[in-house]
Amino acid sequence: MTDQAIDARTTTPARTAHIRRQTHESTVEVEVNLDGTGESQVSTGVRFYDHMLASLAKHSLIDLRVQATGDVDVDAHHTVEDVAIVLGEALREALGDKRGISRFGDATVPLDETLVQAVVDVAGRPYVVHTGEPEGQAYVLIGGSYVGALTRHVFESLAHHAGIALHVRVLYGRDPHHLVEAQFKAVARALRAAVARDPRVSGIPSAKGSL
Repeated sequence: MTDQAIDARTTTPARTAHIRRQTHESTVEVEVNLDGTGESQVSTGVRFYDHMLASLAKHSLIDLRVQATGDVDVDAHHTVEDVAIVLGEALREALGDKRGISRFGDATVPLDETLVQAVVDVAGRPYVVHTGEPEGQAYVLIGGSYVGALTRHVFESLAHHAGIALHVRVLYGRDPHHLVEAQFKAVARALRAAVARDPRVSGIPSAKGSL
């Protein structure tokens, strides 16, 4: 379900989306508002993932509501992946024709000893480059159910379904929690810049006239 209502005060289309997806492994409902203030309500059954998604909302200024239930008694993987899929679909829908946006975003974010750079292009062509995590990060268990390998998988699922090119570079870091959180914050800040409306942009931000 999509809400593309017109805001009577600005006559600008509301950049929102509401998507629900159900499989034998999970039920996921996501709402986004690209012109929000970073408010979030997140419940996935994977507490560390909830923390990361709340951070994504806070630093992107995208209002986010996520309600998910899944077979976390088997593994967190299915629920984490499915939430990323639906979130990507919601972002793509909320962006609409991308008229008047900045399109590109670049952010470098520190978290104590960790430094991460993220760059995005919301051009509709999905691609992910993810580099720099320390050896062994993929096998670390954080918060009892979130495996470090899920971070890259979240970004791949999100980018594919949102139709964005996403490059994430861990420049350095040590603490497993910081390594993940800095990545989510960097992606959030890059998204914040990319989806922002630019008053100097008229029409679609592409020389070919379509994204």
